[in-house]
Amino acid sequence: MTDITFSSSKPSFSPLRLQDRSLGWQAGAVVLGTFFLALSSYIEVPMVPVPVTMQTFAVTLIGALYGWRLGAITITAWLVEGAVGFPVLAGGAAGVQHFLGPTGGYLFAFPLTGALVGWLAERGWNGNRVMLAFAAMVLGNLACLVLGTAWLAAMIGAEQAITFGFLPFIVGGLLKSALGAATLKLFAGNKTNPAKTAS
Repeated sequence: MTDITFSSSKPSFSPLRLQDRSLGWQAGAVVLGTFFLALSSYIEVPMVPVPVTMQTFAVTLIGALYGWRLGAITITAWLVEGAVGFPVLAGGAAGVQHFLGPTGGYLFAFPLTGALVGWLAERGWNGNRVMLAFAAMVLGNLACLVLGTAWLAAMIGAEQAITFGFLPFIVGGLLKSALGAATLKLFAGNKTNPAKTAS
């Protein structure tokens, strides 16, 4: 029999296999994930009103590698760190004021973005199908931009929000999506084939 049936409660593809690990392993993954997210925040190109960072690359990659639940938990933990004063946001920023200003919509969108990409990755949009992985990353970046721009529009108006909070980030989003898909492809190349382990 060649058909493999995956349980709906587990991802069909998870190179780190975190869903099968103990709570201790998962807690460690959350800590490492928040560290990776913090590092990505320091790679910054200053722009007004929202800087360009590698945060969306890290957010989408965490979602794809961790799965939607643990990915969203990890991203939320990182945001909580930033809100309480740890210098983990863009450029080493910290404080709850960043969640209330122009960047607030993007920050609140990050857990949803990670969850979306993780959900798609669990359903085959992963490194085994690199074009689908790229599409998942693009959708994640797009969701973040749309939500962040909507927040920004409430502050500075729709036209300026699109001009300054959406359009400048399109090319970067595509490039980060391609980098994310390539990274997933590398992980997929090291994955054990479940069909062989199941036989």
